[in-house]
Amino acid sequence: MKIIQQALRAALFLILAFFGLIMALVFMASTLLAIGVLYIVARLQGRPFGVKAYWAERRRPPMPSQPGVWAKPAQHKPQDVTDIEMREIP
Repeated sequence: MKIIQQALRAALFLILAFFGLIMALVFMASTLLAIGVLYIVARLQGRPFGVKAYWAERRRPPMPSQPGVWAKPAQHKPQDVTDIEMREIP
């Protein structure tokens, strides 16, 4: 009886291991597909594809589409601004 139980446990373990292997292969294939798509899109847009290029692009400050959009006005002075709305609750 113990031999049958051990054989069933081993068979169940092998089946679960096989499904785990299949899931890992599907995950790796989908990751490779996604990286391939990102590589093709980057090449079509003329940008380099890589970790260094990605971080360099992310660290660069955003470029304004119109001149003066990101620039602060020269006459702007920081002031204390207080805006309070109070209501009485009965």
